[in-house]
Amino acid sequence: MEKPAVRISVRNLVEFILRSGDLDNRRGAGDKEAMLKGSRLHRKIQSRMGSEYRAEVSMKLESEYEDVRIIVEGRADGIFTEDDQVWIDEIKGVYADIEKMEEPVAVHKAQAKCYAWICARDQGLERAGVQMTYGNLDTEEIRRFREIYTAEELRDWYQGLLDAYHKWIAYQIAWKKERNSSMEGLEFPFAYREGQRKIVTSVYHSISAGKQIFIQAPTGVGKTMSTIFPAVRAVGEGLGENIFYLTAKTITRTVAEEAFQILSRHGLKFKVITITAKEKLCFCEKPECNPEKCLYARGHFDRINNAVYELWTGADRYDRETLLAAAQKWQVCPFELCLDLAVWTDSVICDYNYVFDPNVYLKRFFGEGTSGKYIFLIDEAHNLVDRGREMYSAMVSRSDVLEAKKLAAGYSKGLVRALEKVNRQLLALEKECEGYKILENPGAVSLSMLQVMGEMDKLLEELHGEELPETLLEFYFCVRDFLNIEELLDENYVVYTEKDEQDKVCMRLFCVNPAENLGRCLEKGKSAVFFSATLLPMDYYKTLLSSRKDDYGIYIPSPFQQEKRCILTGCDVSSRYTRRGYEEYRRIASYIARMVWAKRGNYMVFFPSYKFMEDVREVYENEFSAEWVHCITQSSGMNEKEKEEFLEEFARSEGTLVGFCVMGGIFSEGIDLMGEKLIGAIIVGTGLPQIGIQREILRQYYDRKGTDGFDYAYRYPGMNKVLQSAGRVIRTQEDIGAILLLDERFRDREYSRLFPAEWSDRRNCTLRTVESELKQFWERSGSQAGK
Repeated sequence: MEKPAVRISVRNLVEFILRSGDLDNRRGAGDKEAMLKGSRLHRKIQSRMGSEYRAEVSMKLESEYEDVRIIVEGRADGIFTEDDQVWIDEIKGVYADIEKMEEPVAVHKAQAKCYAWICARDQGLERAGVQMTYGNLDTEEIRRFREIYTAEELRDWYQGLLDAYHKWIAYQIAWKKERNSSMEGLEFPFAYREGQRKIVTSVYHSISAGKQIFIQAPTGVGKTMSTIFPAVRAVGEGLGENIFYLTAKTITRTVAEEAFQILSRHGLKFKVITITAKEKLCFCEKPECNPEKCLYARGHFDRINNAVYELWTGADRYDRETLLAAAQKWQVCPFELCLDLAVWTDSVICDYNYVFDPNVYLKRFFGEGTSGKYIFLIDEAHNLVDRGREMYSAMVSRSDVLEAKKLAAGYSKGLVRALEKVNRQLLALEKECEGYKILENPGAVSLSMLQVMGEMDKLLEELHGEELPETLLEFYFCVRDFLNIEELLDENYVVYTEKDEQDKVCMRLFCVNPAENLGRCLEKGKSAVFFSATLLPMDYYKTLLSSRKDDYGIYIPSPFQQEKRCILTGCDVSSRYTRRGYEEYRRIASYIARMVWAKRGNYMVFFPSYKFMEDVREVYENEFSAEWVHCITQSSGMNEKEKEEFLEEFARSEGTLVGFCVMGGIFSEGIDLMGEKLIGAIIVGTGLPQIGIQREILRQYYDRKGTDGFDYAYRYPGMNKVLQSAGRVIRTQEDIGAILLLDERFRDREYSRLFPAEWSDRRNCTLRTVESELKQFWERSGSQAGK
């Protein structure tokens, strides 16, 4: 049987094995202007070296071990002969003062030494020279360092480097054998519920075919296990390499972790890591990743490989607590430990942005030129529409430019000049902007922002770690984001200007349809599974989440008995702005009271806004609330502890509890209140987003595309919030509950066609009939809870 082959570039090999020193995020990230300058400088230096100089020479060396073949490959910047001595030339462009350099950067020289050994081996040389050529990107001043090595020295050094890497590969190969053998005979861990088998087979088939699939399946079907199980089997059969379970909320990450744990109890061996946000992992009060502010940043790279290897080979589950303990032991940054470890795991559970966000995505997996047989499981996929728009949009405001210019005055005249140029261009747009104005493109602002980026990168390089004001650093990232997004502009974008709170102009690059951008990320993998309890209408989500035309789609009906839940539409009430006032608030409050009077228990009432919620709650508590009813209210910006305390009220309640909540908020999706913890939900209004500039731009954009712009901008997103809120009630086969929809518009065809098929038994009611309808339901249902 042929040994497996592992390929790695020369650069990645030396940067992984030989990295050392401090973790320091104060340096520039290498902007596009620097990359262009670097490429030009490379070509200029190469062209000056004469006809004997061979530039960009592809090189490769295959080394065989007992268990694997390791293929190291790359391109030497140059090879030339001088006085019978063969030289390998490695060229690096920097902003730093090269006259102050005492020696080459270690990893730079290591790259050249790899090429020197390959050249010496291939040509049978006794010696090979290494020339390190550094060029300043601004002045184009050149400085060279030279060193000659014997072939024996290079061979021994290279073998040590490769042996250090083989240690990792050897364990990885042994682990995969152990992992795959653990799947032999692995069965679905539960008796299949109705619909689960169809999800499992459909997901497996999609992965096998390298396709994408959209799955609409009601809450309670068991979507998490039904997608993870076939993905795991696909990995075991070589149809995929890594599983990325992508979520929008912490609670769904926990559900995914539990699913993997259940499979592990049935014999599965699978390494699973959960990526936690840097702020939640950091040991410091505020993440400041530099050796002056953080103990764990000092010498981080000297210890990180040992920390990763020990944790990787010693455990299979890597949650927040596990990572923190290892980081504490090895004195390394826990977030960087998490990211480095993720490369060696079988599954990564993380937020959407680690795959899709151009500023946050895992470059180890999704950087330029990297790809793999990744399987993407995208939970609560309806959330990815707005998240995608947010991730692929950018803005710059004249207010921020002026503030940055003021702060830059003490650091760089060049930066001040570049910022003033942007300011003048935005000021001209400001004078033409009333309300908002759509532009064909960003115009000259893009080029000026590129100059700002170049000046800021130069400044960061020159400061050698000295601190810049935080506001100026934030502006640096704003500029970087703007330029990254500007490169993506196409027919899926609208560029426009509007005034900010200070009456200064903002230029926005607004991604109206994120499908193309998301698609470029998903093309890095093999298959994607989009699933949610609310993917209706499916064509809408396919249009906004995928650019492919051959995606699969399946609809899983509810496995729950219709007799165990009641859905009523209040026909004599409305949430329209024109109807809002005391009379309508009192009618809604009266509906709440009558639902609670029909059966004591726990209820949630969902409103379209905090203001609306407060107005109705005040009327309810003043005119309808009884002593035996306890009311709690969601507040804006609740932290994790406050959220848990709110939900614990439902778990502890032994009487009647009414929770006043906001549609689309933290309690309207992703929470499980099973059984008698929640027996009813009241949804006030159709969930339509508030009218605003971006919503109107969306409406106009889709109208021009020949689709119903109101549907795309308002109705579909609104109904998604309605269905998510309603989904809080029936969570298991045993649950019994009622859903009350309060808005006369729910009777209209435009809205009723968006309800799930299993809602076909919903009935209309009025304030006069709602209580009797509910009482009859509770009598029919044979509630075990009693009255």
